[in-house]
Amino acid sequence: MTKFDARIAAIAAMEIEKGDTLLDVGAGTGSISIEAALQGAVVFAVEAKEEGANLIRQNASKFGVDIEIISEQAPQCLEKIQTFNKCFIGGSGGKLRQIFEHVNEKMPSGGIVAANFITLRNLNEFMTLINQYTYEDIELKLIQVSYMENAGIVKSQNPIFLAKGRKP
Repeated sequence: MTKFDARIAAIAAMEIEKGDTLLDVGAGTGSISIEAALQGAVVFAVEAKEEGANLIRQNASKFGVDIEIISEQAPQCLEKIQTFNKCFIGGSGGKLRQIFEHVNEKMPSGGIVAANFITLRNLNEFMTLINQYTYEDIELKLIQVSYMENAGIVKSQNPIFLAKGRKP
């Protein structure tokens, strides 16, 4: 699950607001999808793993939001989604380039694509793609959060890279 601080940073980076349509690829447990839906966005959550899709259903019900869940592998299933102006890539299953190219083809000018990464290889591939396709307002952040437990011990979370760009 995307931790709270990384989730809020991703929602802010995508400038999610009421009336947006978010495509969440590799949605996992649905934390980004649910947060976006709570902000008033229409959400399509793509999650290939049935266990993940079931968790999204449960979490959407728990938070009282409506999310269209597509339990299939990206990028093949992305043809079903015709309209979106925001995209979050939380997982790519090794198909980051194909997913990005589909998103770039379908997303209107001014749309925002953002992604979280824990590996430098995937981060570098994403940064290469948004530069190759001349995206604007490119941002890259390293989010490192630590929390203090009851006993006063500070425990750190894994660092996450958050990258985004706006389609020209």
